[in-house]
This record gives sequence, structure tokens and C-alpha cells, in this order.
Amino acid sequence: MNDKTMFMYLAIFIGGAVGSSLRFIVSLWIEEASVFPYETLLVNLIGCFILTYLSTHPTLMSKFSSSVKVGISTGLIGSFTTFSTFSTETLQLWLHTSHILALMYVLISLAGGLTLSWLGFFTAHSRKEHVK
Repeated sequence: MNDKTMFMYLAIFIGGAVGSSLRFIVSLWIEEASVFPYETLLVNLIGCFILTYLSTHPTLMSKFSSSVKVGISTGLIGSFTTFSTFSTETLQLWLHTSHILALMYVLISLAGGLTLSWLGFFTAHSRKEHVK
């Protein structure tokens, strides 16, 4: 492993620690008095804005090394959110590649995610006796 790769891993590690800690702080800040997941919605919306802003700003990210960029995007924002990368990639497809591919990505992600969530739920609850 070369130094550049090692610095990228370290940047992701540090960014991930900060991002996941910030997400936890937000979850403590917002009371869980409701059935609606306000804290997840909030971090995902904030992350969508920040990741898209940083990845599309004409000059801001060019000032940083590739290790810092990946530490911020994959580490910090990736661990802070569960949705920002998906939203940013969809926008990039829509703007630069194909509207049809962007829509396919959204539909496959939504349908596939929900299907696999249901599959996971039913698989986990398919046995009458669970191992204790």
C-alpha cells in the first residue's frame, strides 16, 4: 500500500468518525417523541445539500488533496447520511448523462431497497423459533 492510499484510508476513517458522531448528536438533539423519523430526514437533507454543493462547486474542492476530498465526501458526509450520495449521483446522471438513466436509478433503488428490506424482514422472521 502506498502513502497516498494510506492517507485516503486515514481520511475516510477520521471523516467517518466525525460524521457518525455528528449524526448521533443530531439524533440526541431531536426528541424521538414522534413516529416520524425527523432526525434521519434532517441529516439526509443536510447531507444532500452539502455533498452536492461541494461536488459541484467550480473551485472549492479543487483546493484540497484527493485524500481530503474522499475524507469529506465518503467519510464525513457518507457516515453522516444515508441518502446524500444517491441524490447527488441521481442529479449527476440527470444533468450529464441521461434522464432515463437517472429515473431508472431512482426507481430501481427505491423498488430494490424496499424489496430487499421486506425480504430481510421476512427472512429474519420466517422461523418460528429464534436462536437465543
